[in-house]
Amino acid sequence: MKEITELNLPDDAHYTENHEWAKPEGDGVRIGISDYAQDQLGDIVFVELPQVGSIYEKGQEFGTVESVKAVAELYMPIGGEVLATNTVLEDSPDLVNKNSYNDGWMIEVKASNPAELDTLMAKSAYLELLKGLE
Repeated sequence: MKEITELNLPDDAHYTENHEWAKPEGDGVRIGISDYAQDQLGDIVFVELPQVGSIYEKGQEFGTVESVKAVAELYMPIGGEVLATNTVLEDSPDLVNKNSYNDGWMIEVKASNPAELDTLMAKSAYLELLKGLE
């Protein structure tokens, strides 16, 4: 397990209490799980993602991540329509372990309410949350 100081937490991502992240990318918002989440789960062996075109509200479950240790649900950090899924994860779910923010992103959505991003935690607040979990 990584120490909190070793975690990769990009400054431009927004975080949830469930350890998902959301980051604006062009006209959409990319979503995945944080470095902390992938580290806690261990070796990820399967990722179940929704179909393109699916619409979710903030907080709704949109998929699962399965590791050698556990299965974890994925929750929408913001509401929106799924524009794309990272299909590479079907054959290489370990990319989430290698870099959960770049190659290991999960879905891209068109935000139904872009202001919901402002309700998520900045890196500093997320770090405080993680320190409280130690």
